[in-house]
Amino acid sequence: MSNSAKQWPAGYRINPRVPGPEAEVVEAFKSIPVAAIGDSMSRNVGTLGLRQYHARLDAVLCGPAVTVRVRPGDNLMIHKALMMVQPGDVLVIDGGGDVSQALVGGLMRTTCVARKLAGLVIDGAIRDLCEWAEEGMPIFARGHTHRGPSKDGPGEINVPVSCAGMAVLPGDLIVGDADGVIAVPAADAAEILQRSRAHLVKEAAIRESNREGTADPERFDAVLRAKGLPV
Repeated sequence: MSNSAKQWPAGYRINPRVPGPEAEVVEAFKSIPVAAIGDSMSRNVGTLGLRQYHARLDAVLCGPAVTVRVRPGDNLMIHKALMMVQPGDVLVIDGGGDVSQALVGGLMRTTCVARKLAGLVIDGAIRDLCEWAEEGMPIFARGHTHRGPSKDGPGEINVPVSCAGMAVLPGDLIVGDADGVIAVPAADAAEILQRSRAHLVKEAAIRESNREGTADPERFDAVLRAKGLPV
C-alpha cells in the first residue's frame, strides 16, 4: 500500500523522501550568497527570527529539504526522519516557534554527523550549545533551552511546512549562511541559479562604481523626481 493510501492516525504522516534539484545545481548554490538569492526572488522570502548556532560565520548550509512538523517540544518524528535522510539533506523542522523545550541536542547532533546531513533549520529550540558550535554541522534555530523534549508525537514527515515564516516543500533547496536561510523551489532552482549569478555580476559593477566614486546619481534621483520631489 502506498503512503498516500495509508490510513494514518490523526496527526501522523510519513511520506517518502523527495530527491530535490540535480546535484550540480545544489553544488553551484553553495557559492551563491543567500542575500543574492533573495534579491533574485523578490526580496521578501526566507526565514525570520532564527539565529545560527554553529560557530563559523562562513559556514554554508545547502541541500534538499527533508521536512518535519512536530508538536512543540516533541521530537519523536525528528528521530524517525533521521532514519530516512540521505547524505547532503537539510532537515527543516516546523516546531511552531516554541522554545520551552529543545527539539534536538548533542546526542542527535552525533546522529546528524554520522548521517552526513548538510545541516538543520529549526523553528524551535535546541540544547547542548557547545556541541553545536563545533565545526561540521550548520544549524539555525529559534532559540535554546536546557529543557529536553518528549517523544510521544504526533508529527509528520515530508509534508509542506512553515518554518520561521518560510514556506518549504519537501525537496526544496535550502541555502543558509550568516545572513539567514532561504528556500528555493526545486522546480525553479536552475532558473533562480542563473538569475542569482546575473545579480552578482550587476552588484560587482555597482560596487566598483561606488569604490571609484563614479556612481550615476540618476539611479536614485530619477526615482525621487517620479515621486514629485524637485531634485
